[in-house]
Amino acid sequence: MSRIAVAATAPFGADVLERLAETHEVAALVTRPDRPQGRGRRIAPPPAKQIAERLGIPVLQPERLDGPFVPPAETVVVVAYGVLIPEAVLERALWLNVHPSLLPRWRGAAPVERAIMAGDEETGVTVHRTVKELDAGPIAAMESFPIGLDDTAGAVYARAAPLAAELVSRALAEQEFRPQLEEGVTYAEKIGPADRELDWSRPAKELHDRIRALSPHIGARGEVRGRRATVWRSRLVDGQLELLEVQPEGRRRMSYDEFVRGLR
Repeated sequence: MSRIAVAATAPFGADVLERLAETHEVAALVTRPDRPQGRGRRIAPPPAKQIAERLGIPVLQPERLDGPFVPPAETVVVVAYGVLIPEAVLERALWLNVHPSLLPRWRGAAPVERAIMAGDEETGVTVHRTVKELDAGPIAAMESFPIGLDDTAGAVYARAAPLAAELVSRALAEQEFRPQLEEGVTYAEKIGPADRELDWSRPAKELHDRIRALSPHIGARGEVRGRRATVWRSRLVDGQLELLEVQPEGRRRMSYDEFVRGLR
Protein backbone atom coordinates (compact mmCIF):
# COMPACT_ATOMS: atom_id res chain seq x y z
CA MET A 1 0.00 0.00 0.00
CA SER A 2 1.45 3.35 -1.10
CA ARG A 3 0.81 6.69 0.59
CA ILE A 4 -0.32 9.16 -2.05
CA ALA A 5 -2.32 12.33 -2.52
CA VAL A 6 -4.85 12.73 -5.31
CA ALA A 7 -5.58 15.90 -7.27
CA ALA A 8 -9.03 15.50 -8.84
CA THR A 9 -12.21 17.47 -9.48
CA ALA A 10 -14.50 16.04 -12.18
CA PRO A 11 -16.62 12.83 -12.03
CA PHE A 12 -13.90 10.75 -13.73
CA GLY A 13 -11.40 11.91 -11.12
CA ALA A 14 -13.90 11.13 -8.36
CA ASP A 15 -14.35 7.58 -9.70
CA VAL A 16 -10.59 6.98 -9.86
CA LEU A 17 -10.11 8.48 -6.37
CA GLU A 18 -12.61 6.05 -4.87
CA ARG A 19 -10.86 3.10 -6.52
CA LEU A 20 -7.40 4.23 -5.45
CA ALA A 21 -8.59 4.61 -1.86
CA GLU A 22 -9.38 0.87 -1.82
CA THR A 23 -5.73 -0.10 -2.27
CA HIS A 24 -3.68 2.94 -1.20
CA GLU A 25 -3.47 5.34 1.72
CA VAL A 26 -4.77 8.65 0.37
CA ALA A 27 -3.27 11.36 2.55
CA ALA A 28 -5.42 14.13 1.07
CA LEU A 29 -7.48 15.22 -1.90
CA VAL A 30 -6.49 18.41 -3.68
CA THR A 31 -9.49 19.75 -5.58
CA ARG A 32 -10.99 22.96 -6.89
CA PRO A 33 -13.08 25.27 -4.67
CA ASP A 34 -16.83 24.81 -4.40
CA ARG A 35 -18.62 26.56 -7.28
CA PRO A 36 -22.18 27.55 -8.28
CA GLN A 37 -23.73 24.64 -10.15
CA GLY A 38 -26.97 23.75 -11.89
CA ARG A 39 -29.87 25.96 -12.89
CA GLY A 40 -30.22 27.37 -9.39
CA ARG A 41 -26.50 28.25 -9.32
CA ARG A 42 -26.20 27.00 -5.77
CA ILE A 43 -22.72 26.59 -4.30
CA ALA A 44 -21.85 22.89 -4.41
CA PRO A 45 -18.72 20.78 -3.88
CA PRO A 46 -16.99 19.15 -6.86
CA PRO A 47 -17.65 15.42 -7.34
CA ALA A 48 -14.21 14.39 -6.06
CA LYS A 49 -14.75 16.28 -2.80
CA GLN A 50 -18.02 14.45 -2.23
CA ILE A 51 -16.22 11.12 -2.51
CA ALA A 52 -13.36 12.25 -0.26
CA GLU A 53 -15.70 13.44 2.48
CA ARG A 54 -17.61 10.17 2.37
CA LEU A 55 -14.34 8.25 2.74
CA GLY A 56 -12.95 10.53 5.45
CA ILE A 57 -10.09 11.82 3.29
CA PRO A 58 -8.82 15.33 4.16
CA VAL A 59 -9.63 17.90 1.46
CA LEU A 60 -7.55 20.86 0.29
CA GLN A 61 -9.19 23.42 -2.03
CA PRO A 62 -6.65 26.06 -3.09
CA GLU A 63 -7.80 28.51 -5.75
CA ARG A 64 -4.52 27.83 -7.54
CA LEU A 65 -1.30 25.99 -6.83
CA ASP A 66 1.04 28.94 -6.49
CA GLY A 67 4.60 29.09 -5.16
CA PRO A 68 4.00 28.38 -1.43
CA PHE A 69 1.90 25.24 -2.06
CA VAL A 70 3.41 22.11 -0.49
CA PRO A 71 2.12 18.75 -1.82
CA PRO A 72 0.53 16.68 0.94
CA ALA A 73 2.45 13.53 -0.07
CA GLU A 74 5.63 12.59 -1.92
CA THR A 75 3.52 11.28 -4.82
CA VAL A 76 0.43 13.04 -6.17
CA VAL A 77 -1.88 11.35 -8.67
CA VAL A 78 -3.54 13.92 -10.94
CA VAL A 79 -6.77 12.91 -12.67
CA ALA A 80 -9.33 15.32 -14.16
CA TYR A 81 -8.14 18.09 -11.82
CA GLY A 82 -8.34 21.11 -14.14
CA VAL A 83 -5.78 23.41 -12.52
CA LEU A 84 -2.35 24.38 -13.85
CA ILE A 85 0.48 23.03 -11.72
CA PRO A 86 3.47 25.42 -11.72
CA GLU A 87 6.91 24.02 -12.50
CA ALA A 88 8.20 24.95 -9.04
CA VAL A 89 5.43 22.90 -7.41
CA LEU A 90 6.02 19.95 -9.76
CA GLU A 91 9.58 19.76 -8.41
CA ARG A 92 8.35 19.18 -4.83
CA ALA A 93 6.81 15.73 -5.46
CA LEU A 94 6.36 13.01 -8.04
CA TRP A 95 3.21 14.06 -9.92
CA LEU A 96 1.63 11.24 -11.94
CA ASN A 97 -1.02 12.26 -14.44
CA VAL A 98 -3.83 9.90 -15.42
CA HIS A 99 -4.94 10.69 -18.96
CA PRO A 100 -7.80 8.79 -20.67
CA SER A 101 -6.19 8.43 -24.11
CA LEU A 102 -3.30 6.66 -25.78
CA LEU A 103 -0.74 9.43 -25.59
CA PRO A 104 0.54 11.22 -27.58
CA ARG A 105 -2.89 11.03 -29.27
CA TRP A 106 -5.40 13.45 -27.77
CA ARG A 107 -3.36 15.53 -25.37
CA GLY A 108 -5.54 18.14 -23.74
CA ALA A 109 -8.87 18.82 -22.08
CA ALA A 110 -11.36 16.50 -23.82
CA PRO A 111 -9.58 13.30 -24.91
CA VAL A 112 -12.55 10.95 -24.62
CA GLU A 113 -14.97 13.27 -26.38
CA ARG A 114 -12.54 14.05 -29.21
CA ALA A 115 -11.65 10.39 -29.72
CA ILE A 116 -15.29 9.41 -30.15
CA MET A 117 -16.05 12.46 -32.29
CA ALA A 118 -13.17 11.49 -34.59
CA GLY A 119 -14.54 7.96 -34.95
CA ASP A 120 -11.57 6.31 -33.20
CA GLU A 121 -12.06 2.59 -32.73
CA GLU A 122 -9.84 2.36 -29.66
CA THR A 123 -8.59 4.49 -26.81
CA GLY A 124 -7.08 3.75 -23.43
CA VAL A 125 -5.44 5.16 -20.33
CA THR A 126 -1.93 6.55 -19.97
CA VAL A 127 -0.16 7.26 -16.68
CA HIS A 128 2.75 9.65 -17.16
CA ARG A 129 4.89 12.03 -15.16
CA THR A 130 3.41 15.51 -15.12
CA VAL A 131 5.66 18.07 -16.78
CA LYS A 132 5.34 21.71 -17.77
CA GLU A 133 4.29 20.85 -21.34
CA LEU A 134 0.69 19.69 -21.75
CA ASP A 135 0.37 15.89 -21.33
CA ALA A 136 3.89 15.42 -22.71
CA GLY A 137 5.65 13.69 -19.81
CA PRO A 138 7.39 10.31 -19.91
CA ILE A 139 5.07 7.32 -19.72
CA ALA A 140 4.96 4.92 -16.77
CA ALA A 141 2.04 2.72 -17.87
CA MET A 142 -0.44 2.55 -20.73
CA GLU A 143 -3.14 0.17 -21.90
CA SER A 144 -5.75 0.29 -24.66
CA PHE A 145 -9.35 -0.87 -25.03
CA PRO A 146 -11.85 -0.73 -27.93
CA ILE A 147 -14.53 1.90 -28.42
CA GLY A 148 -17.79 0.29 -29.53
CA LEU A 149 -19.92 1.77 -32.30
CA ASP A 150 -22.57 2.88 -29.80
CA ASP A 151 -20.32 3.66 -26.81
CA THR A 152 -20.98 7.08 -25.29
CA ALA A 153 -18.38 9.18 -23.51
CA GLY A 154 -19.96 8.02 -20.26
CA ALA A 155 -19.36 4.38 -21.18
CA VAL A 156 -15.73 5.08 -22.10
CA TYR A 157 -15.06 6.96 -18.86
CA ALA A 158 -16.65 4.12 -16.89
CA ARG A 159 -14.34 1.63 -18.60
CA ALA A 160 -11.30 3.85 -18.13
CA ALA A 161 -11.68 4.38 -14.36
CA PRO A 162 -10.88 0.85 -13.09
CA LEU A 163 -8.09 0.54 -15.65
CA ALA A 164 -6.67 3.87 -14.45
CA ALA A 165 -6.50 2.63 -10.85
CA GLU A 166 -4.70 -0.54 -11.98
CA LEU A 167 -2.19 1.41 -14.05
CA VAL A 168 -1.45 3.84 -11.21
CA SER A 169 -0.67 0.90 -8.93
CA ARG A 170 1.62 -0.54 -11.61
CA ALA A 171 3.36 2.80 -12.08
CA LEU A 172 3.90 3.24 -8.35
CA ALA A 173 5.35 -0.24 -8.02
CA GLU A 174 7.67 -0.12 -11.03
CA GLN A 175 8.68 3.59 -11.13
CA GLU A 176 9.96 3.21 -14.69
CA PHE A 177 9.40 5.87 -17.35
CA ARG A 178 9.93 5.93 -21.10
CA PRO A 179 9.91 9.06 -23.27
CA GLN A 180 6.68 9.87 -25.03
CA LEU A 181 6.68 9.65 -28.81
CA GLU A 182 6.57 12.90 -30.73
CA GLU A 183 4.98 11.27 -33.77
CA GLY A 184 1.20 11.16 -33.90
CA VAL A 185 0.59 14.06 -31.50
CA THR A 186 -2.99 15.37 -31.61
CA TYR A 187 -4.77 17.83 -29.32
CA ALA A 188 -8.16 17.47 -27.68
CA GLU A 189 -9.44 21.02 -27.40
CA LYS A 190 -12.05 21.83 -24.77
CA ILE A 191 -15.61 21.31 -26.00
CA GLY A 192 -17.15 24.64 -27.01
CA PRO A 193 -20.64 25.72 -28.13
CA ALA A 194 -19.86 25.12 -31.81
CA ASP A 195 -18.88 21.50 -31.06
CA ARG A 196 -22.37 20.86 -29.71
CA GLU A 197 -24.26 21.92 -32.83
CA LEU A 198 -25.69 19.21 -35.09
CA ASP A 199 -25.57 19.94 -38.81
CA TRP A 200 -28.09 17.52 -40.32
CA SER A 201 -26.43 17.82 -43.73
CA ARG A 202 -23.41 15.92 -42.41
CA PRO A 203 -23.04 12.12 -42.81
CA ALA A 204 -25.06 9.95 -40.43
CA LYS A 205 -21.94 8.34 -38.88
CA GLU A 206 -20.44 11.76 -38.12
CA LEU A 207 -23.66 12.91 -36.45
CA HIS A 208 -23.91 9.70 -34.41
CA ASP A 209 -20.30 10.09 -33.25
CA ARG A 210 -20.95 13.67 -32.16
CA ILE A 211 -24.08 12.71 -30.23
CA ARG A 212 -22.46 9.85 -28.33
CA ALA A 213 -19.26 11.84 -27.71
CA LEU A 214 -21.27 14.45 -25.79
CA SER A 215 -23.49 12.03 -23.86
CA PRO A 216 -24.50 11.92 -21.06
CA HIS A 217 -22.75 15.03 -19.70
CA ILE A 218 -22.77 17.81 -22.32
CA GLY A 219 -25.33 17.12 -25.04
CA ALA A 220 -25.41 17.74 -28.79
CA ARG A 221 -27.99 20.27 -29.95
CA GLY A 222 -29.98 20.91 -33.08
CA GLU A 223 -33.41 21.54 -34.53
CA VAL A 224 -35.53 18.42 -34.31
CA ARG A 225 -38.85 18.54 -36.16
CA GLY A 226 -38.90 22.30 -35.91
CA ARG A 227 -37.96 22.52 -32.22
CA ARG A 228 -34.60 23.17 -30.59
CA ALA A 229 -33.58 20.11 -28.62
CA THR A 230 -30.62 18.34 -27.08
CA VAL A 231 -30.07 14.89 -28.56
CA TRP A 232 -28.75 12.42 -25.98
CA ARG A 233 -28.85 9.05 -27.75
CA SER A 234 -28.94 7.76 -31.30
CA ARG A 235 -28.00 4.72 -33.36
CA LEU A 236 -27.21 3.82 -36.94
CA VAL A 237 -29.65 1.57 -38.79
CA ASP A 238 -28.66 0.54 -42.32
CA GLY A 239 -26.46 3.59 -42.53
CA GLN A 240 -29.21 5.98 -41.43
CA LEU A 241 -29.29 7.98 -38.20
CA GLU A 242 -32.09 7.07 -35.80
CA LEU A 243 -32.72 9.32 -32.79
CA LEU A 244 -33.51 7.54 -29.53
CA GLU A 245 -33.55 10.14 -26.73
CA VAL A 246 -34.04 13.90 -26.93
CA GLN A 247 -34.71 16.81 -24.62
CA PRO A 248 -36.70 19.74 -26.02
CA GLU A 249 -35.70 23.13 -24.63
CA GLY A 250 -37.27 23.65 -21.21
CA ARG A 251 -38.43 20.02 -20.98
CA ARG A 252 -37.18 16.76 -19.52
CA ARG A 253 -35.38 14.02 -21.38
CA MET A 254 -37.67 11.66 -23.25
CA SER A 255 -37.63 8.98 -25.90
CA TYR A 256 -37.78 10.22 -29.47
CA ASP A 257 -41.08 8.38 -29.95
CA GLU A 258 -42.58 10.20 -26.97
CA PHE A 259 -41.33 13.50 -28.37
CA VAL A 260 -42.98 12.82 -31.74
CA ARG A 261 -46.27 11.84 -30.08
CA GLY A 262 -46.22 15.13 -28.17
CA LEU A 263 -45.91 17.06 -31.43
CA ARG A 264 -49.04 15.40 -32.73
